[in-house]
Amino acid sequence: MSPPRQKDTMKLKEKRADVARSKTPTKDDILKFIRSSTGNIGRREIARAFDIKGSDRIDLKRILKELAADGLIADTRRLVKKEALANVAVIVVKTQDREGDLICAPLNWNEDEDGAPPRILLNVTRRYEGAAIGVGDHVLARIREAGRGADADDEGAEAAEDASGFAYLASPIKRLPRERARQLGILRKSGSGFVVESIDKKDLKEWPVADGEMDGAEEGELVRFETLRDSRTNRPSARVTERIGHPKAEKAVSLIAIHNHGLRDVFGEDVLVELERLPEATMSHREDLTRVPLITIDPFDAKDHDDAVWAAPDTDSANEGGSVVIVAIADVSFYIRPGSALDEEALLRGNSVYFPDRVVPMLPEKLSNGLCSLRENELRPCLAVRITFDRDGKKVAQRFSRAMMRSAAKLSYQEAQAAIDGNPNARTKPLLEPILKPLWAVYEVLKEARNRRAPLDLDLPERKIVLDERGLVLKVIIPERLEAHRLIEEFMIQANVATAEALEARKSPLIYRVHDAPSSEKLVALSEFLASIGVNAGKTSFNRPGQFNRVLTKAIGTEHEEILNEVVLRSQAQAEYRPGNIGHFGLNLRRYAHFTSPIRRYADLVVHRALVSAFGLGEGGLSDAEKTKLDAIAEAISQSERKAMSAERETVDRLIAMHLAERVGETFKARVSGVTRFGLFVKLLDTGADGFVPMATLGRDFYKHLENLHAIVGERTGESFRLGDRVDVKLVEANPAAGALRFDMVSDGKFSAALAKVGRKRGGGKPPRAEGRKPGKGAKGRR
Repeated sequence: MSPPRQKDTMKLKEKRADVARSKTPTKDDILKFIRSSTGNIGRREIARAFDIKGSDRIDLKRILKELAADGLIADTRRLVKKEALANVAVIVVKTQDREGDLICAPLNWNEDEDGAPPRILLNVTRRYEGAAIGVGDHVLARIREAGRGADADDEGAEAAEDASGFAYLASPIKRLPRERARQLGILRKSGSGFVVESIDKKDLKEWPVADGEMDGAEEGELVRFETLRDSRTNRPSARVTERIGHPKAEKAVSLIAIHNHGLRDVFGEDVLVELERLPEATMSHREDLTRVPLITIDPFDAKDHDDAVWAAPDTDSANEGGSVVIVAIADVSFYIRPGSALDEEALLRGNSVYFPDRVVPMLPEKLSNGLCSLRENELRPCLAVRITFDRDGKKVAQRFSRAMMRSAAKLSYQEAQAAIDGNPNARTKPLLEPILKPLWAVYEVLKEARNRRAPLDLDLPERKIVLDERGLVLKVIIPERLEAHRLIEEFMIQANVATAEALEARKSPLIYRVHDAPSSEKLVALSEFLASIGVNAGKTSFNRPGQFNRVLTKAIGTEHEEILNEVVLRSQAQAEYRPGNIGHFGLNLRRYAHFTSPIRRYADLVVHRALVSAFGLGEGGLSDAEKTKLDAIAEAISQSERKAMSAERETVDRLIAMHLAERVGETFKARVSGVTRFGLFVKLLDTGADGFVPMATLGRDFYKHLENLHAIVGERTGESFRLGDRVDVKLVEANPAAGALRFDMVSDGKFSAALAKVGRKRGGGKPPRAEGRKPGKGAKGRR
């Protein structure tokens, strides 16, 4: 019997013989080879398979570039097939060809990370009864890979399948409403006229304002504008269409993100009318939890309180040493019914958005801070789960109910922690023995069970911006991470797991919170980075979160600790919502759904409705119409979440840029947080501000970009800068409206013999202008 390695070699030779029909394979030949192969396929493997040598490699390179341009492969170096798009996704119509076919691309596609977007053919049949679709429209569509076949009753499928050059085929579900163009800028004086300056830090431009097109705006104002072109000279100009206000006005910075991302920050008249007609919650058909001393533990400045907790030893003799936990969540589903104006508005918003200077809530304040907030000593409707654990923290039973409760206390994390640490105040002292200590006792057991489960354990300090009365940055702090935070997190995770398991057992449709395992490409890059900093991962395959944790543990106390946490985070997939379950990799859980925050997340509201229907808990359950639209709902709220995260991050960048604008010329301590062929991203150590050092300002050498090693290295000197390096940088420009900071490098690079050797090996002559500067042309000569 042949050994396994010999068998693999024989199979590879057979595969090469099968596909090596000619020295210049077709695109289809190459795609078939990639799809039939396991693991990553490179240009070298393609050349070997088709016996391509010498000058014939030029043709192969051309074909691979065309495949990458069509989005059929990720790039021309690692020729892995693109990750499949979701079965339901939002796409944008890019163009229409001569035959009238609509050619599309995914709406949310990061070209910086994923390369060119895949080409999608939108097949609009006469079965589609929605609004007409044209170029520029956003379309919710069903997606399938080209060549994978279609349902037998899918009209027009055969014709669509014959279309070549497309990675995917799409069938429209509905055209989404168009948003107005949201170009935003700052009006600036320029010579005898005015210009509008872009707020997009990725594409900083300015346009002269045409005569008579100011709309009364004044210098320094934030404005919405549209671009024009002079019919004679074809030169671009701008017309102000809306005055938004001065960006330095009190609490105005977040307005830029609100307008830029089209966030809905005003509730319509139909919503306000419904607010006056809300039903009144009573004890009828509800469990009475008013005598259970549930408490809320939240940030000290929280205004809405989704969740309350209680714990005690289990009195059942059959579960000796066990415990009982109740997690009670605001019953939003009682007030917001499917199909109502409140419901439609909540779905359009998807989630609340939290800025340092304001909150854009998913629900009107009457609900979010009033009827649905579990206020201290006030009667409130809730959905509750009672979970029983054994002495080892293993869940042995769970029960859901619709109930009425009255919070016994509203505590901050700091108050609760101080009480447990032996420093109770007047409020927490009477709660310590009957409420807080039992909570902590159960948490200690659950913490041990959590450690055995080994979820991904990243240590990434979260900075918090403290504003003054004008809405400007007073200081940036890193709040202390307390056991009280971890206690509430663990109780919420247990409630979310119980929810997913209970609904799955009832065969109920639901929306899961899923987190896929990291892609093979990102794991290869991570392994190469680990090797470059001397962290030996051995034969680790990284198919479990605990394997990441072991690598992170090795870096504790070293200079690489902080940056390694960030690199591991970057290697992870993005969590999202889906009606189909793939588990949650980061938490190392097979089933997980969001149940605990229906005030601020629409996903949780859908899950609450599913519980109401599955357990016969009264009105406000999941409607039949919703059950058929869970794919579309999951896609919509996943997009809303990404939009909110982007808006929140941009606002923080703008506030800090405004805070530092007075300090141009100063030198700051920083570390390299990103390495590209165009320059270095740096993060200031004191404020966490992000900025950019252009490659052109690094003046001692020609620098080559070593992508997989997250480094640049000088060809002549071997001087290098790499991810995680501590450096000194000088602030040379701050653009608060765009949230952009530009720095010059003050520190010299480090010398690494290993990096210098790689740099020389990959040198091959002078680099392009964007990749380096001639020796002697330093930052002082740049301008």
